[in-house]
Amino acid sequence: MPRPAPTSSWFCRLALGALLTAALPIATRGDAAPPKETPAVADESPTADQLDNLYEARTVRVAPAKDVAPVEFAYRLLGPASITPGTRYPLVIFLHGAGERGNDNLSQLKYFPTWMAEQSARQAHPCFVLAPQCRDEQKWVDVDWSKIESTPQSPTPTVDMLAVIAALEETLKREPIDPARIYLTGLSMGGYGSWDLAARMPDRFAAVLPICGGGDEATAAKIKDLPIWCFHGDADTAVRVERSRTMIEALRAAGGAPKYSELAGVGHDSWTPAYRDPDVLAWLFAQKKPAKGK
Repeated sequence: MPRPAPTSSWFCRLALGALLTAALPIATRGDAAPPKETPAVADESPTADQLDNLYEARTVRVAPAKDVAPVEFAYRLLGPASITPGTRYPLVIFLHGAGERGNDNLSQLKYFPTWMAEQSARQAHPCFVLAPQCRDEQKWVDVDWSKIESTPQSPTPTVDMLAVIAALEETLKREPIDPARIYLTGLSMGGYGSWDLAARMPDRFAAVLPICGGGDEATAAKIKDLPIWCFHGDADTAVRVERSRTMIEALRAAGGAPKYSELAGVGHDSWTPAYRDPDVLAWLFAQKKPAKGK
């Protein structure tokens, strides 16, 4: 999963990839309805320079351990196109894949953050989008992505995941966020991160949308009551589809009712058909934590 240079050229390639993906028929395995074919162009995706302006650059400091100097982490935050006083808005946390690691605080805006900055998405779903960046050679979750078998969840998060949590808490303090509508999603390495963070903070999120990742099946009881929609391509050779299958099976065995779309003939890029389907986004933003006591 190589990281492309953070220039406007990869946004052009991204738009072309979306066009090609939209032209392919999609079949699924599982109980969730297959994503619909997306239109050729929803609206023009922002350029790298436009994204740099739309997403505010922020940093947060995290101490890796006691008596260790804090490390500074970069992240980006997109706000609603306009904010109405007294109104609270949903927040989506996006965890990127391995190819977008680095320290430029820009590469992580590929895919979901780019598409959520399109005018149509901002009109349909006014929200905040939090996009942290994992450092080079680090991981959201310290696991081997190529293994079919799961890895037991570590008692403590990685330092980069601690930075995600710190960025989340800082955002909740500074912005008008609706605490009942905080959503978590990620792809590939970020799919692993989504499963991991949901299990660590199950009461924080209103819904989770993990894509082509995997988790520890032993954590299923912690997240069984969360609305979850998982996507994975059955031809994925980077992260084996068994990683999602076993998580879904564990959730159902624990009494949960997750949605699962396994995309027939699709390789590692199961995120484009997932994120580009308006019904998937509509489902995500429709989720809301029940009021306490209900």
